[in-house]
Amino acid sequence: MKLTHWQPALPQRYLRLTGPELDAAVEARRAELGDALVILGHHYQADEVIRHADFTGDSFKLSQLAAERVRQRGARFVVFAGVHFMAESADILTPEDVDVILPDLSAGCSMADMADHDDVCDAWDAIGEALAGEGFTGRVVPITYMNSSAAIKAFVGEHGGAVCTSSNARRVFEWAFAGGALGDAAGDVKILFIPDQHLGRNTAAAMGLDVDAQTCVFDPRAVTAGAPLGALTPRDLARSRVILWAGHCSVHKLFRPEHCDALRAAEPDRRLLVHPECCKEVVDRADLTGSTEFIIRTIRDAEPGSAWAIGTEVHLVNRLAREARQRGVDVRILSDCQCLCTTMYRIDEPHLLWALDNLAQGRVVNRVRVHTEARERALTALDRMLSLSDTLASVD
Repeated sequence: MKLTHWQPALPQRYLRLTGPELDAAVEARRAELGDALVILGHHYQADEVIRHADFTGDSFKLSQLAAERVRQRGARFVVFAGVHFMAESADILTPEDVDVILPDLSAGCSMADMADHDDVCDAWDAIGEALAGEGFTGRVVPITYMNSSAAIKAFVGEHGGAVCTSSNARRVFEWAFAGGALGDAAGDVKILFIPDQHLGRNTAAAMGLDVDAQTCVFDPRAVTAGAPLGALTPRDLARSRVILWAGHCSVHKLFRPEHCDALRAAEPDRRLLVHPECCKEVVDRADLTGSTEFIIRTIRDAEPGSAWAIGTEVHLVNRLAREARQRGVDVRILSDCQCLCTTMYRIDEPHLLWALDNLAQGRVVNRVRVHTEARERALTALDRMLSLSDTLASVD
Protein backbone atom coordinates (compact mmCIF):
# COMPACT_ATOMS: atom_id res chain seq x y z
CA MET A 1 0.00 0.00 0.00
CA LYS A 2 1.32 3.44 -0.93
CA LEU A 3 1.57 5.95 1.90
CA THR A 4 0.33 9.47 1.19
CA HIS A 5 1.40 12.30 3.46
CA TRP A 6 -1.34 14.89 3.82
CA GLN A 7 -0.50 18.55 4.31
CA PRO A 8 -3.20 20.91 5.63
CA ALA A 9 -3.73 24.20 3.81
CA LEU A 10 -1.84 27.16 5.23
CA PRO A 11 -3.76 29.99 6.89
CA GLN A 12 -4.32 32.68 4.28
CA ARG A 13 -2.26 35.26 6.14
CA TYR A 14 0.93 33.39 5.24
CA LEU A 15 0.06 33.51 1.57
CA ARG A 16 -0.57 37.27 1.64
CA LEU A 17 2.88 38.18 2.97
CA THR A 18 5.36 39.75 0.55
CA GLY A 19 8.84 38.38 -0.03
CA PRO A 20 10.53 40.95 2.26
CA GLU A 21 7.90 40.36 4.96
CA LEU A 22 8.43 36.60 4.84
CA ASP A 23 12.20 37.01 4.95
CA ALA A 24 12.04 39.30 7.99
CA ALA A 25 9.53 37.10 9.82
CA VAL A 26 11.54 33.90 9.29
CA GLU A 27 14.73 35.57 10.49
CA ALA A 28 12.95 36.93 13.55
CA ARG A 29 11.73 33.45 14.48
CA ARG A 30 15.23 32.01 13.91
CA ALA A 31 16.65 34.57 16.32
CA GLU A 32 13.92 33.87 18.86
CA LEU A 33 14.46 30.10 18.80
CA GLY A 34 18.25 30.48 18.87
CA ASP A 35 20.39 27.42 19.45
CA ALA A 36 17.31 25.24 19.92
CA LEU A 37 16.77 25.33 16.16
CA VAL A 38 18.70 23.99 13.17
CA ILE A 39 17.46 24.68 9.63
CA LEU A 40 18.78 22.44 6.86
CA GLY A 41 18.57 23.43 3.21
CA HIS A 42 19.10 20.92 0.41
CA HIS A 43 21.07 22.05 -2.65
CA TYR A 44 17.96 21.76 -4.83
CA GLN A 45 15.99 24.26 -2.75
CA ALA A 46 14.97 27.66 -4.08
CA ASP A 47 17.13 30.64 -3.11
CA GLU A 48 14.50 32.27 -0.89
CA VAL A 49 14.52 29.17 1.35
CA ILE A 50 18.26 28.39 1.15
CA ARG A 51 19.12 31.83 2.54
CA HIS A 52 17.57 30.87 5.87
CA ALA A 53 19.48 27.60 6.25
CA ASP A 54 22.17 27.03 8.89
CA PHE A 55 23.62 24.35 6.62
CA THR A 56 23.37 23.75 2.89
CA GLY A 57 24.22 20.40 1.41
CA ASP A 58 22.96 17.08 0.15
CA SER A 59 20.64 14.89 2.14
CA PHE A 60 22.93 12.63 4.17
CA LYS A 61 25.56 15.29 4.79
CA LEU A 62 22.84 17.57 6.16
CA SER A 63 21.56 14.86 8.49
CA GLN A 64 25.08 14.31 9.80
CA LEU A 65 25.57 18.04 10.33
CA ALA A 66 22.26 18.24 12.18
CA ALA A 67 23.31 15.43 14.51
CA GLU A 68 26.60 17.23 15.14
CA ARG A 69 24.84 20.52 15.92
CA VAL A 70 22.49 18.71 18.31
CA ARG A 71 25.50 17.31 20.18
CA GLN A 72 27.37 20.60 20.23
CA ARG A 73 24.60 23.05 21.07
CA GLY A 74 21.75 20.95 22.35
CA ALA A 75 19.41 21.82 19.51
CA ARG A 76 15.92 20.40 19.99
CA PHE A 77 14.33 21.15 16.63
CA VAL A 78 15.61 20.27 13.15
CA VAL A 79 13.66 21.84 10.29
CA PHE A 80 14.54 20.12 7.01
CA ALA A 81 13.94 22.11 3.84
CA GLY A 82 14.11 19.00 1.70
CA VAL A 83 11.85 16.02 1.07
CA HIS A 84 10.39 13.28 3.23
CA PHE A 85 13.11 10.62 3.03
CA MET A 86 15.70 13.26 3.99
CA ALA A 87 13.77 14.18 7.12
CA GLU A 88 13.57 10.46 7.96
CA SER A 89 17.36 10.17 7.69
CA ALA A 90 17.77 13.16 10.01
CA ASP A 91 15.40 11.53 12.51
CA ILE A 92 17.41 8.29 12.35
CA LEU A 93 20.71 10.05 13.03
CA THR A 94 19.56 12.44 15.77
CA PRO A 95 18.49 11.51 19.32
CA GLU A 96 14.88 10.40 19.75
CA ASP A 97 14.02 13.48 21.82
CA VAL A 98 14.89 15.78 18.90
CA ASP A 99 11.95 16.82 16.74
CA VAL A 100 12.61 16.68 12.98
CA ILE A 101 10.14 18.80 11.05
CA LEU A 102 9.27 18.88 7.35
CA PRO A 103 7.49 22.20 6.66
CA ASP A 104 5.26 20.61 4.00
CA LEU A 105 4.51 16.91 4.41
CA SER A 106 3.56 16.62 0.75
CA ALA A 107 7.21 17.21 -0.19
CA GLY A 108 8.05 13.65 -1.16
CA CYS A 109 10.47 12.06 -3.61
CA SER A 110 9.09 10.33 -6.69
CA MET A 111 12.13 8.05 -6.86
CA ALA A 112 11.80 6.95 -3.23
CA ASP A 113 8.07 6.35 -3.78
CA MET A 114 8.86 3.98 -6.66
CA ALA A 115 10.19 1.45 -4.13
CA ASP A 116 7.25 0.56 -1.91
CA HIS A 117 8.18 -1.61 1.07
CA ASP A 118 5.58 -4.29 0.39
CA ASP A 119 6.58 -4.45 -3.27
CA VAL A 120 10.23 -4.90 -2.33
CA CYS A 121 9.42 -7.66 0.17
CA ASP A 122 7.35 -9.51 -2.43
CA ALA A 123 10.07 -9.07 -5.05
CA TRP A 124 12.74 -10.36 -2.65
CA ASP A 125 10.78 -13.57 -2.09
CA ALA A 126 9.97 -14.03 -5.78
CA ILE A 127 13.57 -13.42 -6.87
CA GLY A 128 14.91 -15.85 -4.26
CA GLU A 129 12.47 -18.56 -5.30
CA ALA A 130 13.20 -18.09 -9.00
CA LEU A 131 16.96 -18.19 -8.49
CA ALA A 132 16.70 -21.33 -6.39
CA GLY A 133 14.76 -22.92 -9.22
CA GLU A 134 17.68 -22.08 -11.53
CA GLY A 135 20.11 -23.85 -9.20
CA PHE A 136 21.58 -20.63 -7.76
CA THR A 137 23.26 -21.39 -4.43
CA GLY A 138 24.85 -18.03 -3.73
CA ARG A 139 23.22 -15.04 -2.11
CA VAL A 140 21.65 -11.75 -3.05
CA VAL A 141 22.88 -8.63 -1.24
CA PRO A 142 20.40 -5.74 -1.23
CA ILE A 143 21.73 -2.19 -1.59
CA THR A 144 19.54 0.86 -1.41
CA TYR A 145 20.35 4.35 -2.56
CA MET A 146 20.09 7.07 0.08
CA ASN A 147 17.05 8.34 -1.83
CA SER A 148 14.73 5.74 -0.33
CA SER A 149 12.33 5.50 2.57
CA ALA A 150 13.35 4.49 6.07
CA ALA A 151 11.31 1.32 5.58
CA ILE A 152 13.47 0.32 2.59
CA LYS A 153 16.66 1.16 4.47
CA ALA A 154 15.41 -1.02 7.33
CA PHE A 155 14.65 -3.88 4.91
CA VAL A 156 18.18 -3.67 3.52
CA GLY A 157 19.68 -3.57 7.00
CA GLU A 158 17.69 -6.62 8.04
CA HIS A 159 18.78 -8.62 4.98
CA GLY A 160 22.52 -8.02 5.22
CA GLY A 161 22.79 -5.08 2.87
CA ALA A 162 23.84 -1.45 3.03
CA VAL A 163 22.89 2.05 1.98
CA CYS A 164 24.95 3.86 -0.65
CA THR A 165 25.26 7.39 -1.99
CA SER A 166 26.07 8.47 -5.52
CA SER A 167 29.67 9.14 -4.49
CA ASN A 168 30.36 5.79 -2.81
CA ALA A 169 28.09 3.45 -4.81
CA ARG A 170 31.04 1.72 -6.42
CA ARG A 171 32.70 1.05 -3.09
CA VAL A 172 29.47 -0.36 -1.66
CA PHE A 173 29.06 -2.55 -4.76
CA GLU A 174 32.59 -3.89 -4.26
CA TRP A 175 31.76 -4.58 -0.60
CA ALA A 176 28.64 -6.48 -1.63
CA PHE A 177 30.43 -8.56 -4.27
CA ALA A 178 33.03 -9.44 -1.62
CA GLY A 179 30.33 -10.96 0.56
CA GLY A 180 28.63 -7.96 2.12
CA ALA A 181 27.85 -8.11 5.83
CA LEU A 182 28.94 -11.75 6.01
CA GLY A 183 32.40 -10.82 4.78
CA ASP A 184 32.69 -14.08 2.85
CA ALA A 185 33.24 -13.90 -0.89
CA ALA A 186 32.84 -17.66 -1.32
CA GLY A 187 30.08 -18.52 -3.74
CA ASP A 188 28.17 -16.40 -6.21
CA VAL A 189 26.90 -12.96 -5.14
CA LYS A 190 24.28 -10.85 -6.83
CA ILE A 191 23.17 -7.32 -5.96
CA LEU A 192 19.59 -6.13 -5.79
CA PHE A 193 19.87 -2.36 -6.24
CA ILE A 194 16.98 -0.15 -5.12
CA PRO A 195 15.49 2.20 -6.30
CA ASP A 196 17.44 4.13 -8.98
CA GLN A 197 18.13 1.92 -11.97
CA HIS A 198 20.34 4.58 -13.59
CA LEU A 199 22.78 4.97 -10.71
CA GLY A 200 22.91 1.19 -10.44
CA ARG A 201 23.50 0.70 -14.16
CA ASN A 202 26.12 3.47 -14.35
CA THR A 203 27.94 2.04 -11.33
CA ALA A 204 27.95 -1.45 -12.79
CA ALA A 205 29.28 -0.12 -16.10
CA ALA A 206 32.03 1.85 -14.34
CA MET A 207 33.10 -1.40 -12.69
CA GLY A 208 33.48 -3.08 -16.07
CA LEU A 209 30.28 -5.11 -16.13
CA ASP A 210 28.51 -5.64 -19.43
CA VAL A 211 25.23 -4.01 -18.49
CA ASP A 212 23.36 -5.62 -21.38
CA ALA A 213 24.40 -9.13 -20.40
CA GLN A 214 24.98 -8.82 -16.65
CA THR A 215 22.15 -6.59 -15.41
CA CYS A 216 18.38 -6.73 -15.61
CA VAL A 217 15.52 -4.52 -14.46
CA PHE A 218 12.79 -5.70 -12.09
CA ASP A 219 9.64 -3.66 -12.71
CA PRO A 220 7.11 -3.79 -9.83
CA ARG A 221 4.42 -2.36 -12.10
CA ALA A 222 4.65 -5.52 -14.21
CA VAL A 223 3.87 -7.58 -11.12
CA THR A 224 0.59 -5.71 -10.76
CA ALA A 225 -0.11 -6.54 -14.40
CA GLY A 226 0.39 -10.26 -13.72
CA ALA A 227 4.12 -10.83 -14.24
CA PRO A 228 5.36 -12.09 -10.84
CA LEU A 229 9.04 -11.58 -11.71
CA GLY A 230 8.63 -7.97 -12.76
CA ALA A 231 8.72 -8.75 -16.51
CA LEU A 232 11.85 -10.91 -16.05
CA THR A 233 12.41 -14.62 -16.51
CA PRO A 234 14.28 -16.87 -14.07
CA ARG A 235 17.02 -17.04 -16.67
CA ASP A 236 17.31 -13.24 -16.74
CA LEU A 237 17.88 -13.28 -13.00
CA ALA A 238 20.35 -16.15 -13.14
CA ARG A 239 22.59 -14.48 -15.74
CA SER A 240 22.60 -11.07 -14.04
CA ARG A 241 25.09 -9.92 -11.43
CA VAL A 242 23.06 -6.78 -10.66
CA ILE A 243 19.27 -6.75 -10.49
CA LEU A 244 18.07 -3.17 -10.88
CA TRP A 245 14.81 -1.78 -9.55
CA ALA A 246 12.71 0.13 -12.09
CA GLY A 247 13.01 3.52 -10.41
CA HIS A 248 14.44 6.84 -11.52
CA CYS A 249 14.82 10.52 -10.63
CA SER A 250 12.17 12.62 -12.33
CA VAL A 251 14.63 15.53 -12.63
CA HIS A 252 17.65 13.72 -14.06
CA LYS A 253 15.50 11.67 -16.42
CA LEU A 254 14.77 14.91 -18.31
CA PHE A 255 18.33 15.10 -19.61
CA ARG A 256 18.52 13.22 -22.88
CA PRO A 257 21.31 12.05 -25.23
CA GLU A 258 20.08 14.48 -27.89
CA HIS A 259 20.77 17.36 -25.48
CA CYS A 260 24.38 16.19 -25.27
CA ASP A 261 24.68 15.80 -29.03
CA ALA A 262 23.27 19.27 -29.66
CA LEU A 263 25.70 20.75 -27.15
CA ARG A 264 28.68 19.04 -28.79
CA ALA A 265 27.62 20.30 -32.19
CA ALA A 266 27.01 23.89 -31.10
CA GLU A 267 29.74 24.34 -28.46
CA PRO A 268 32.44 21.68 -28.82
CA ASP A 269 34.68 23.35 -26.21
CA ARG A 270 32.03 23.40 -23.47
CA ARG A 271 32.60 20.55 -21.02
CA LEU A 272 29.71 18.36 -19.94
CA LEU A 273 29.29 17.46 -16.25
CA VAL A 274 26.35 15.30 -15.17
CA HIS A 275 24.95 13.48 -12.16
CA PRO A 276 24.98 9.64 -12.25
CA GLU A 277 21.19 9.59 -11.81
CA CYS A 278 21.10 10.52 -15.51
CA CYS A 279 20.58 7.66 -17.94
CA LYS A 280 23.64 5.78 -19.16
CA GLU A 281 23.42 7.27 -22.65
CA VAL A 282 23.86 10.75 -21.12
CA VAL A 283 26.60 9.65 -18.71
CA ASP A 284 28.49 7.99 -21.57
CA ARG A 285 28.50 11.28 -23.49
CA ALA A 286 29.65 13.39 -20.52
CA ASP A 287 33.19 14.54 -19.81
CA LEU A 288 32.70 14.06 -16.08
CA THR A 289 30.10 12.36 -13.90
CA GLY A 290 29.71 12.65 -10.16
CA SER A 291 27.63 13.39 -7.09
CA THR A 292 26.16 16.77 -6.24
CA GLU A 293 29.17 17.64 -4.11
CA PHE A 294 31.51 16.49 -6.89
CA ILE A 295 29.72 18.79 -9.31
CA ILE A 296 30.03 21.73 -6.91
CA ARG A 297 33.74 21.11 -6.27
CA THR A 298 34.45 20.71 -9.97
CA ILE A 299 32.93 24.06 -10.85
CA ARG A 300 34.56 25.83 -7.92
CA ASP A 301 37.93 24.45 -9.02
CA ALA A 302 37.34 25.18 -12.71
CA GLU A 303 39.85 27.35 -14.55
CA PRO A 304 38.77 30.90 -15.42
CA GLY A 305 37.70 31.03 -19.03
CA SER A 306 36.36 27.49 -19.04
CA ALA A 307 32.76 26.72 -20.06
CA TRP A 308 30.52 24.03 -18.61
CA ALA A 309 27.09 22.50 -19.12
CA ILE A 310 25.66 20.71 -16.09
CA GLY A 311 23.06 17.98 -15.99
CA THR A 312 21.40 18.35 -12.59
CA GLU A 313 18.65 20.32 -10.80
CA VAL A 314 18.14 23.88 -12.07
CA HIS A 315 18.22 25.76 -8.74
CA LEU A 316 21.65 24.35 -7.95
CA VAL A 317 22.92 25.03 -11.47
CA ASN A 318 21.72 28.64 -11.35
CA ARG A 319 23.48 29.24 -8.01
CA LEU A 320 26.68 27.69 -9.33
CA ALA A 321 26.43 29.80 -12.48
CA ARG A 322 26.12 33.05 -10.52
CA GLU A 323 29.02 32.11 -8.27
CA ALA A 324 31.23 30.92 -11.14
CA ARG A 325 30.57 34.05 -13.21
CA GLN A 326 32.51 36.08 -10.64
CA ARG A 327 35.59 33.99 -11.49
CA GLY A 328 35.15 34.10 -15.25
CA VAL A 329 33.74 30.57 -15.49
CA ASP A 330 30.73 30.11 -17.78
CA VAL A 331 28.12 27.65 -16.46
CA ARG A 332 24.76 26.74 -17.98
CA ILE A 333 22.29 23.88 -17.57
CA LEU A 334 22.45 21.09 -20.13
CA SER A 335 18.79 21.37 -21.11
CA ASP A 336 16.51 24.41 -21.24
CA CYS A 337 13.55 22.37 -20.02
CA GLN A 338 12.31 22.93 -16.47
CA CYS A 339 14.63 20.49 -14.71
CA LEU A 340 13.55 21.26 -11.17
CA CYS A 341 12.52 19.08 -8.25
CA THR A 342 8.84 20.01 -8.01
CA THR A 343 8.26 18.23 -4.71
CA MET A 344 11.27 19.96 -3.12
CA TYR A 345 9.78 23.24 -4.34
CA ARG A 346 6.79 22.69 -2.07
CA ILE A 347 8.98 23.75 0.84
CA ASP A 348 8.62 27.50 0.51
CA GLU A 349 8.95 30.50 2.82
CA PRO A 350 5.27 30.52 3.87
CA HIS A 351 5.46 26.88 5.00
CA LEU A 352 8.81 27.49 6.69
CA LEU A 353 7.44 30.47 8.59
CA TRP A 354 4.30 28.54 9.57
CA ALA A 355 6.42 25.73 11.05
CA LEU A 356 8.62 28.20 12.95
CA ASP A 357 5.64 30.19 14.25
CA ASN A 358 4.21 27.01 15.70
CA LEU A 359 7.54 26.12 17.33
CA ALA A 360 7.76 29.55 18.91
CA GLN A 361 4.28 28.98 20.36
CA GLY A 362 5.24 25.60 21.78
CA ARG A 363 3.66 23.44 19.09
CA VAL A 364 5.51 20.91 16.93
CA VAL A 365 3.86 20.47 13.54
CA ASN A 366 4.78 18.03 10.78
CA ARG A 367 7.14 15.95 12.88
CA VAL A 368 8.71 13.14 10.87
CA ARG A 369 9.34 10.15 13.08
CA VAL A 370 10.73 6.74 12.18
CA HIS A 371 9.46 3.75 14.16
CA THR A 372 12.04 2.50 16.67
CA GLU A 373 12.41 -0.95 15.10
CA ALA A 374 12.78 0.46 11.58
CA ARG A 375 15.18 3.09 12.92
CA GLU A 376 17.52 0.44 14.35
CA ARG A 377 17.57 -1.65 11.17
CA ALA A 378 18.01 1.39 8.93
CA LEU A 379 20.85 2.60 11.10
CA THR A 380 22.52 -0.79 10.67
CA ALA A 381 22.44 -0.32 6.88
CA LEU A 382 23.80 3.22 7.21
CA ASP A 383 26.55 2.11 9.59
CA ARG A 384 27.67 -0.56 7.11
CA MET A 385 28.13 2.16 4.52
CA LEU A 386 30.00 4.44 6.90
CA SER A 387 32.30 1.61 7.96
CA LEU A 388 33.66 1.54 4.41
CA SER A 389 35.11 5.05 4.68
CA ASP A 390 37.21 6.87 7.23
CA THR A 391 35.83 10.21 6.09
CA LEU A 392 32.40 11.67 5.64
CA ALA A 393 32.40 11.53 1.85
CA SER A 394 30.21 13.76 -0.25
CA VAL A 395 26.89 12.14 -0.89
CA ASP A 396 23.78 12.12 -3.09
